[in-house]
Amino acid sequence: MSDAEFAGLDIEIVTVDSLAAVPSAVAPIEWQLPELVARPTDLIGPGDVLSITIFEAGVSLFSGDTVTPSATGGIGFDPSVKAQTLPPRRVDDFGYIDIPYVGRLSVQGGTVVEVEEQIRRALSNFSQDPQVLINRTQVIENSVIVGGEIARPGRLVLDTNRESLSDIVALAGGYRGEAHELVLQVERGESVAQLRLGDVMSGPYRNLRAFPGDRLTILDEPLMFSVLGATGRVQQMPFQRERMTVIEAIALAGGPSDATGDPGAVFLFRYAGPDGTEPTVYHFNLLEAPTYFLAQQFAMRDDDVLYFGNAASNQPRKLIQAIGQLFGPIVTATTLANSFDNGDGNNTEN
Repeated sequence: MSDAEFAGLDIEIVTVDSLAAVPSAVAPIEWQLPELVARPTDLIGPGDVLSITIFEAGVSLFSGDTVTPSATGGIGFDPSVKAQTLPPRRVDDFGYIDIPYVGRLSVQGGTVVEVEEQIRRALSNFSQDPQVLINRTQVIENSVIVGGEIARPGRLVLDTNRESLSDIVALAGGYRGEAHELVLQVERGESVAQLRLGDVMSGPYRNLRAFPGDRLTILDEPLMFSVLGATGRVQQMPFQRERMTVIEAIALAGGPSDATGDPGAVFLFRYAGPDGTEPTVYHFNLLEAPTYFLAQQFAMRDDDVLYFGNAASNQPRKLIQAIGQLFGPIVTATTLANSFDNGDGNNTEN
């Protein structure tokens, strides 16, 4: 059947008999999330739990030491340095912590070093040259959440803020299942994006960086195609790998039935076009040797429908019936039949 676009209809039939008829492989999903500026790894924020140790020389605010008279009648003074670790302090939802003798301090957005200096200055009016050390015992601000088909779901701290999305999957113990059947969903603020996991682990997106606050979920969403018509099986089938060709799909489906199928009447139904809304039918005549080589370069896409016609399905009305069944919401088989009947007169029926 020659290439044709039915007059007044949005359905095109393309005979795959040259490289020009082979559409380009679908590009990887476009990355749409905002790229953020890398932040310090020790940034403090709500939910972080801080262990604060204060070092003081002489009279201590926190150890209960007092100035006492010496045996010689002078004032006793202990020059040794004393350390006091305060009970763990959780940064509240508004970014504040409470420090004895100081009160509430806003620490959100500061680094560990900056908050240490902030506390030291606040205590300097009450103690002689206090020194402060902070250790984060629980890190919330500089972490991501991982879930779904992952070995160890939960919260994962970013130690360097240079970890890629593939690094996060590896640090969480790896994924469960086959990469070509999985999708990585990334939530960043109000934005959400989905990428095929294979593109993240070893494809074009393997260097995409994770950022604090990201929520990563691995979803089981295999690529699928349907098989209909004169074949040994009529069902929906998953891709066997991330990239499949038409010839691989035909082999996986078992090919046309020896008893009723016609190798010259193999059709692929697809919504094509820039926005994926243009119904297109590709015709493969497997009785012609060059078609096999073209089918090896023709990439399958998610939700494609592979149709094996019977021995008379290359007649126009048989093809019309298949189109009517698969693209019924767009155009009826009757309308298509009329276009044939009013065209070149080729309206042969069984």
